[in-house]
Amino acid sequence: MPAGKSEEINGLQKAAVLLIALGPEKSSKIFKHLKEEEIEELTLEIANTRSITPQLKEDVLNEFYQVCLAQQYIAEGGIGYAKELLEKALGQEKAVSVISKLTASLQVKPFEFVRKTDATQLLNFIQDEHPQTIALILSYLNPAQSAQIIGSLPPDRQADVAKRIAMMDRTSPDVIKEVEKKLESKLASLVNQDYTIIGGVDAVVDILNTVDRGTEKHIMETLEIDEPELADEIRKKMFVFEDILLLDDRAIQRVLRDVDNNDLAIALKGSNEQVQGAIFNNLSKRLATMIKEDMEFMGPVRMKDVEEAQQKIVNIIRKLEDSAEIVISRGGGDEIVV
Repeated sequence: MPAGKSEEINGLQKAAVLLIALGPEKSSKIFKHLKEEEIEELTLEIANTRSITPQLKEDVLNEFYQVCLAQQYIAEGGIGYAKELLEKALGQEKAVSVISKLTASLQVKPFEFVRKTDATQLLNFIQDEHPQTIALILSYLNPAQSAQIIGSLPPDRQADVAKRIAMMDRTSPDVIKEVEKKLESKLASLVNQDYTIIGGVDAVVDILNTVDRGTEKHIMETLEIDEPELADEIRKKMFVFEDILLLDDRAIQRVLRDVDNNDLAIALKGSNEQVQGAIFNNLSKRLATMIKEDMEFMGPVRMKDVEEAQQKIVNIIRKLEDSAEIVISRGGGDEIVV
């Protein structure tokens, strides 16, 4: 794929040029966050890229930087704020172009003002609303806000709201729009007319990972009775392998006692250096050397096998936490154990 100008190539080709320009070390870190099909497409595109002019490389890097800058500004103060700052830096025409590229794929969530509202004040405003209304609003908040609010709701409403958040992605757009219309009368100053996908299992997982352990346990126990399949789906996503960094050394050592060495080697094969360091620091030198040698000699490992091995270790961690043998450092009011 020889090309000379960034406007002459598509998004996949630009991504390939960017990864080539960043070099193998940085690109490998980016690959860890991509899906398998995305990695395959990019790898093929990189392999088919025969030459890159210095001008194309510079254009793609500049475009990437401008998009990152725009995303940062949008996160800080919304699209209006981003446009204002970008106009000062890039000029009006370029700023509009960058924002347009972003908003074509960017899901701008409604309730911008709500997310900047103190959670305690917002609780007073919504605690008497229908659970579906509460679930709708919490889906738009950041996990810390939602965790504080759901943790302050009466126990009998917590699991109901959590279930509604998790199942919201299964609700038809017409139903969501109807709920939004009913909210307009009370939340007129908060409602943004932009429509976006909200809620879902990932949203409730973020909240439950932030809320205190007691609230999480009550919600999960209730869901296991009312919605066992949903509870299982949530539980699988709640504590990912990389979260092992939340454990102290004593807890990691306790977990490793129950982990099969082969599973550990495969799991570490697909983890970052920080996680590997935390594990190796809590193994004997002899065992750490053996695991490293196993990782080296096993060669390439399928991502599916890595995920299965990591999930086995996550299951052990959750089991040990449930039996109070280890403590996971979490937000939302857990007490410090000394």
